[in-house]
Amino acid sequence: MRIQATRQSVPAARTPIAARDIEPAALPRQLRDRFIGPVHLPGEAGYDLHRQPLHPGLDPRPAMVVEACGPADGGVLVKTCSLGAVLVDPARRIARVGPGARWGDVLTATAPFGLAPLSGSSTTVGVTGYTLGGGFGWLARRFGLAADSVLRADVVTADGDHLTVTPDQHPDLFWAIRGGSGNFGVVTSLEFRLYPVARVYAGALYYPLEVAADTTARYRDWTETVPDELSTAILLREMPDTPETPTPIRGRRVLVIKVMYAGPAAPAERLLQPLRSAAGPALVDDLRPIRYADAAMGGTAARYLDLFERVPDAALDALVTAYTRPDSRVGTIEIRHWGGAIARPGADAGPVGHRTAPFSVIVDGNDPELVERLRPHGIGGSFLNFLNDPSRTASAYTAANYAKLRAVKAAYDPDNVFRINHNSPPA
Repeated sequence: MRIQATRQSVPAARTPIAARDIEPAALPRQLRDRFIGPVHLPGEAGYDLHRQPLHPGLDPRPAMVVEACGPADGGVLVKTCSLGAVLVDPARRIARVGPGARWGDVLTATAPFGLAPLSGSSTTVGVTGYTLGGGFGWLARRFGLAADSVLRADVVTADGDHLTVTPDQHPDLFWAIRGGSGNFGVVTSLEFRLYPVARVYAGALYYPLEVAADTTARYRDWTETVPDELSTAILLREMPDTPETPTPIRGRRVLVIKVMYAGPAAPAERLLQPLRSAAGPALVDDLRPIRYADAAMGGTAARYLDLFERVPDAALDALVTAYTRPDSRVGTIEIRHWGGAIARPGADAGPVGHRTAPFSVIVDGNDPELVERLRPHGIGGSFLNFLNDPSRTASAYTAANYAKLRAVKAAYDPDNVFRINHNSPPA
């Protein structure tokens, strides 16, 4: 068995310390005396930097931020950046990662073996948080969500217990963490499947904005005909006015078709031909065969997100009109195709909800009128990775799964210690 490690973890704290055993006022001093990692308090340099979450709409202000160097015993905001080890077993097609690992670390470790994780749109995103939130990436239509690939996790609970969680050990907790986010404990290691995808045909096509109305309608209908190997999204966005941007689209509002095909170019191009015909000549075409590890697809900030069983003409008209009017307050609009393996989970799949909805619509911008025009057509659901409003956590699940999540929460964290998150409060 060949094992590859990309980063090593830092030694654990000198003396275990439990927050429940210390008076609150003395906790910062006690931590600094006995904890090997940095401790950041309000008003100190580094506090604002380290407290910031991924979503710009959130503004957490914890009592302190602790950078962990081993499995944590306390219950404050724990930064796990130093725990970034990645181990790969190519024979079994499995990776095991520390809680601080990012997708770039995993891609670097797996690419030499021709294997791919179910990673997200950015190499800088943390593996654990992404996976626990569901994990919708560019291979999801082919292989499912990242949460579906999880095989095992090590979890430190609110009581300080260190549990190994598998389908056979603490199966209720194993179910809950695969889409239930960080509600149930601190995950100190995660083990998941890898897939035999070394190269893909990927990139983007850029078109004049004038073709948006016809092309978005054609895209909606065309997605019903494509196989699971093909993942796509169609966007309306403004390109940066920078030297790095190709001249034909520099500083220009355009229609973009993002593509990733888990296979060679020829069959991908046959599938794309109807869409190319509808859109006409591309201003820029950067589709190419590329290593999966190098295919940086990027994402869209989800200031608004809903899931759709179908995006009707009225919704498409609302999106195109809102984007093309002179006083538009919308930065980017994205319609993304879901379905495939996402909609065919195994019997033991975690609580990720709304899997049958084949489309998501994301709007990066503040346009209440557009949101109201879209509201009647969406299902009112969300997906945890894209949700920046913690008050809407329940919308990411079915009613039955949300009730079950709250029951699991009551069993493992009845006092709701892990609550400054997408919280499912204990039943």
